[in-house]
Order: sequence, then C-alpha cells, then structure tokens
Amino acid sequence: MDHHIPVHALPEEIQKMLPEEKVCKYCGVSYLILHEFKAMEEKVKAMEKEMKFYQGSVDREKRLQEKLHSLNQELEQYKIDSKSKIERLEYVFLFYHLFS
Repeated sequence: MDHHIPVHALPEEIQKMLPEEKVCKYCGVSYLILHEFKAMEEKVKAMEKEMKFYQGSVDREKRLQEKLHSLNQELEQYKIDSKSKIERLEYVFLFYHLFS
C-alpha cells in the first residue's frame, strides 16, 4: 500500500489546535481522517456503479454470443435444407427430361 506524504504542511492554525479540537467528539476520529474516509467512500460508490455497468456489459455480450451461436446453427441447417432441395429439383429435372 502506498504511503502518502503530504507536499504541504497543515496550516499553522490547525497545527496549533488542541488535540480535542481536531477530533470528532462523538467517535473520536480526526476530522482530517474523517474527511479522507468520506472522500474514499464516494470513490468506492462511483467504482461500484461503474462495475455494475461493466457487469451488465458482460451479461449482454454473453447473451449476444448465445444468440449468434443459435443463428449460426440455423444458418447451417438452412444450408443443408437448401442443398437437399436443390438435389431433389435436379433429380426431378433430370427425370422429366429423360422421360419426356
């Protein structure tokens, strides 16, 4: 995990504050840490939303791949049926010419 080293020192008025002035009286967490924690919570929420979008994309792609596979199977069956019909027509045509 990266260790963050601040580029600028805290303002002097914050540095001079008493420790009890820099922490939440309810939970005891430093206001600076609390601010960073809230910012990270917002980032996590945004990333979760983005992940849901991408998960939806994966699901959509999977359905499309299945549909494409199904359509390819249908196409192959149509080709087979068409070839069979052509062979029958050729046979009928040949038979007609031989006996007419």
